Amino acid sequence: MTQPRSAQKPANDLTPVLDAAVNDTLAYVRTQDPDAGAELADLRRRRLTRPEVVVVGETKRGKSSLINALLGVPGLSPVDAAVATATYLQFVPGPAGARAWLPGSADPVDIDSLAEWATGAQRARRIEVSHPAPMLRYVSLLDTPGVGGLDPAHTAVALAAVERATALLFVADASAPLSGPELDFLVAASERVDAVVFALTKIDGFAGWRRILDDNRALLRAHAPRFAEASWFAVSSTLAELAVEAGPEEQAALVEASKIAELQHALVELAGRGHQLQLANVLRAARGDLLRLQSAAEDTVRAVEADPVRTAQIRAERAALAARKRTESRQWTLLLSTETQRARVETVGALRTRIAAVQQEFSQRIDAGRGEALAKLPEQLDAELQAVAVQLSQQLEDTFAQVGEKVLASVFDESERAAMLGRLNASLRHAMDAAPPRDGSADNLLIALSAGGIAFMAGRGAMLGASVLAVGGGLLIPVAGIGLGLAAGGYVLYRRRVQTDRQQARIWLRDVLGEARAALADEIANRFTDLQYALSVAVDDAVEKRLRDLDAHIAEIDAAAAEDAAGRAKRRAAAQQELDGVRARLRAADAALSRARALTPAPHDEEDR
Repeated sequence: MTQPRSAQKPANDLTPVLDAAVNDTLAYVRTQDPDAGAELADLRRRRLTRPEVVVVGETKRGKSSLINALLGVPGLSPVDAAVATATYLQFVPGPAGARAWLPGSADPVDIDSLAEWATGAQRARRIEVSHPAPMLRYVSLLDTPGVGGLDPAHTAVALAAVERATALLFVADASAPLSGPELDFLVAASERVDAVVFALTKIDGFAGWRRILDDNRALLRAHAPRFAEASWFAVSSTLAELAVEAGPEEQAALVEASKIAELQHALVELAGRGHQLQLANVLRAARGDLLRLQSAAEDTVRAVEADPVRTAQIRAERAALAARKRTESRQWTLLLSTETQRARVETVGALRTRIAAVQQEFSQRIDAGRGEALAKLPEQLDAELQAVAVQLSQQLEDTFAQVGEKVLASVFDESERAAMLGRLNASLRHAMDAAPPRDGSADNLLIALSAGGIAFMAGRGAMLGASVLAVGGGLLIPVAGIGLGLAAGGYVLYRRRVQTDRQQARIWLRDVLGEARAALADEIANRFTDLQYALSVAVDDAVEKRLRDLDAHIAEIDAAAAEDAAGRAKRRAAAQQELDGVRARLRAADAALSRARALTPAPHDEEDR
């Protein structure tokens, strides 16, 4: 790699501006909403050990090929293969190698065939690929599954990975303009990540790529105005790969035609501004809280006006919710109980079928095996039982998502669910803290439920295999992780009983699998109990909180109506002052974020305009 442009033309340090804006915004949010302020403070305290660029985009847009080109290592990230639903690849500096984290496991396993693991033949939550590529000295890259295509869970995994991003590299290709799912994903992903670099790939294969680029800019102006003037890096990974293998005479021309070097330099520049980008990300997240507080302040201003129509609407909403609580709470409870019981029975049935298949397969191995083949049976069964546990974890995630979505949809409409997710989180955190840990539950999983789609995310900060599930993005439910393998006693019993006796081997197999099925069935029952309890607490608390909010709003209206003209004017002035205050802080945050756009590098041809 050549010297980064950041070393040639240093950017202005925006740290004081962003730091002041973050401090002011956090202080204000903390006074208005202590819970939201605490979450922002936690986000601010995260230490940035190494800037990380998360690569996102639709399937088949050339993300993996682009990563290989950026690192100068053809074939490092698997290309042109079916992508695993819940797997993403993290590229870090170090000796060449790879290791994977399985669901429910805190310890990684070394892997030989990266393509096999990355495409889901072996199920992993995260795969870490280390390589001495020069670019990784500056920044880590994270390759996510596609954000659309046939499996929408890809979108959820990519959104989960975005949570740890210093910046995003959004990849589109020159074959067609941005699609609706791509634009939707971009809007969702950029709520907490401020810096987004856009790359248009495959320019060598499509002569009309400039027209596609213009179309993309027009689409962004219409659907994501924040990125209307964003810079695009038009590149060819194919030409970059050819340059790696070409001789000295052709190499320079291919590198120039690929335009990869400019994108490399841009990402290195971003890495050098990591602390400023982190502050901008905190401010971007805080902006969402300011918008919510602005909406609440506007409601207060309307309440002071004591508008008869608005008053009637609020009273009707309050009466309807209270009536639903009285008449439908038993239905909600019954639905939750019915859905969890149905899902539990289905899951146990699936487990029984899976264990029966394992027993049949290994019985056949016993019948056909002899000597060394029989001696290896315990190790093979251990691996198979671990695979059963991994598959069961994935099935439980899918099942919990379906149950949670159905129950929440029966209680709240779409707009209510979107408004209450933050409150539901607070209720569930309290329940999680108050509940005593179950034996063997040290490696907890988190299941997140909310109002949108389903997301599978690596969790617990360090993201060491603990999985997180989201139904749209945020309601947390604690359940213990599943880990299953052949206990040491199983090996001892095998050696004592079996040796070369096939009949004893069959008996041993039946006993071991019976114990495994019982252990997993108990774990399934415990998990569904956790799910039912957490959802029940969340729904009750959310309804009560909404009623209290409506009561407070009605009280404000009644108090304003009881005042004389002077009293109402005083109330109106106070409410307007609060609204003006949050609007002023929102303008200040936007001004700082506008200046932060300078942190995202542009290609040379755009800089020269």
